[in-house]
Amino acid sequence: MGNAVNKRVVVIGAGIVGASLAYHLAGKGAQVILVEAEDVASGVTGHSFAWINTSHSGPDPIVSLRGAAIQEYRRLETELPGLKVRWSGALSYGASPSEEPQASGNPPSATRVSRSQILDLEPNLKHPPQQAWYAAEEGALDAVQATHALLAGAQAHGAQLLTQTRVLGFTTQDARVTGVETTGGSLEADIVVLAAGTGITQLTAQLNLPLPIAASPALFIRYASPPDLVRTIISSPEMEVRQGTNGSLLAAEDYLDDAVQNQPAAIALRTAQAIRNQLHGVTSIELESACVGLRPMPVDGTPIIGYLPDIGGVYVCAMHPGVTLAAIVGRLAGEEIIDGTASPALAPCRPGRFFQA
Repeated sequence: MGNAVNKRVVVIGAGIVGASLAYHLAGKGAQVILVEAEDVASGVTGHSFAWINTSHSGPDPIVSLRGAAIQEYRRLETELPGLKVRWSGALSYGASPSEEPQASGNPPSATRVSRSQILDLEPNLKHPPQQAWYAAEEGALDAVQATHALLAGAQAHGAQLLTQTRVLGFTTQDARVTGVETTGGSLEADIVVLAAGTGITQLTAQLNLPLPIAASPALFIRYASPPDLVRTIISSPEMEVRQGTNGSLLAAEDYLDDAVQNQPAAIALRTAQAIRNQLHGVTSIELESACVGLRPMPVDGTPIIGYLPDIGGVYVCAMHPGVTLAAIVGRLAGEEIIDGTASPALAPCRPGRFFQA
């Protein structure tokens, strides 16, 4: 396949994960073509709450990946001036205050804060709890803007971007993928990277290696509201909210079902009322958008990252949370693809676990 400077890599999917992969691969000297069926960040990236956190409840096979996520975004900020993270910290409450932070799904670095400290952090809370967990190092970003910043960095290293270009199939030779057939023509490749979110299942099915990735729906809501209502990221039983960089108030909600009363706009209205009940200063709150994002959720909950078995030249990146892990996975996958350096942190994520006899 030659060395990095002439290794041809086609990345499928221009969400934040695909953009991070393209950036890191191109930065290592690969000839990268990024192919997107629609527009940049038109999938779940564009409908993401985009909280960069290391929280996880229960056993976590990717604890080292989560633990490196924040440091990797700090690195990217120094490399890409257009990538801006709001490091506001995250305030979480609702679990038993006697629990250790890990037990309640909070990061190990979270500290317990008192009611007075909570009000220092969030003075607009009407009903602050007696205690909460505060993770000062966490933050959030505009996932669409971050994707464009990563793509600009990739293009500065020579990467090409093809939008409105649908993948039709693959060319193979001697049990190895050698290229991609698209609506815009054929693309030769030494490596094809699948970063198309929920679309990965269909792509791998074409190779007779279908991966079990569910489309897990979640609601992302944007409101026009007064500025500075929320200073941190608040995660509580009543609401999960943060302030956007442009002043919008952003909220995340679970998707319930297709019933009329649970349509996105209806849930957004109920969430707006909950925000009014929980925060002082909500003189007005107007719904701007309520969208369902389909998160790529591997059936066992662990990301799928690595080469497909039984066929050469295909590397998969499917994960939730994609925004949190995009920076670290982009770097580690780039090292595996270009340098041939297997990452121990990615060992639990290999696609081969689904095809063992």
